[in-house]
Amino acid sequence: MQIPPTPAAAPAIDYTALRNFAALRGQLRVSLTPKCNTACWFCHNEGDVPPPLTRTDRSQKPRAAQFDADDFLRTVQALMEAGLKRVYFTGGEPLASRHARPVLTQLPAPGPDASYTLITNGTLVRRNQEWLAGAPLDKVKVSLHYFSDESYQAIAATRLGINSVLDGLEAAREMFERVELNTLMQQENAHEIERIIDYALTRRLPLQLIELVDTDFNADRAGSAVSADGAIRYLRTLTSDEDIEVAGVGQGRRVFRIDGVEIDVIHRDLGRHHVGQCGTCPVRPQCVEGFWSLRVDHAGGLQPCLLRDDLRMDLIPHLDDPQALTAAVAHHISSFTEGTL
Repeated sequence: MQIPPTPAAAPAIDYTALRNFAALRGQLRVSLTPKCNTACWFCHNEGDVPPPLTRTDRSQKPRAAQFDADDFLRTVQALMEAGLKRVYFTGGEPLASRHARPVLTQLPAPGPDASYTLITNGTLVRRNQEWLAGAPLDKVKVSLHYFSDESYQAIAATRLGINSVLDGLEAAREMFERVELNTLMQQENAHEIERIIDYALTRRLPLQLIELVDTDFNADRAGSAVSADGAIRYLRTLTSDEDIEVAGVGQGRRVFRIDGVEIDVIHRDLGRHHVGQCGTCPVRPQCVEGFWSLRVDHAGGLQPCLLRDDLRMDLIPHLDDPQALTAAVAHHISSFTEGTL
């Protein structure tokens, strides 16, 4: 009797790279929408076509929406069960998405050491306060790249006033224990950086100061980039409590603590964490971020690098099977770190 051949075993999926990324506190960034009610000139829109470009060139459009609220929730749950712990909800402006409420109010229990963070420009927080107060967010991070009507309008190309941002910030403080600020340093706000620092300290709000990341979308404004050196000098007049952190993934940062308030500076001089094919990446000289986040977008894609959309993978074929989804992501990240994508 002829014995039928034994079927070949499916190749084992190596989860090492994904688990290492999670252990090093890598982020999962979930872009709910590419739409925004402002148009900051430096916006990279998490790798999609940003609002400033769609305003000036109608032929350039973001990717078509493919994910609904359930798709976002399934993806978040699967990847958190695979070990990712830090989930950030972004846009565009995430609160401009019709999926914001069903996603943010139905998030799975995060489990120990996990967290959910909303990154927002602040202008839509107050109007969404009724339902947002019930969302299981651990933190709200408000972008404050300006401190006057003049700088707000110059940077964000908006008719809104700075009070719309500051009021949204106060609304966030009314709802959540942890509210933070982030500020991109640039020529347009260089004269306001010290005032932003003082504002953060007065309200006891952690602040992150960030040097500009070069992308194709902001190449024509490269002259707006400024060094963090001036901010660092000012912070050193306020405290001698300064540390350098280069552990984990992503950018090195200087951390200042002033009367219990933490202000950190993303400073390119401290280097960044690169992996695998980053060594031969054609845009590495422009990269100040390294590999620190996995970006999931509204079109159902995931990419490990902001500057390389050619590394983007399609999640949609795997949505009905959480194990298949995490296996596909694990394989993609392994290939990325090994330089074989």
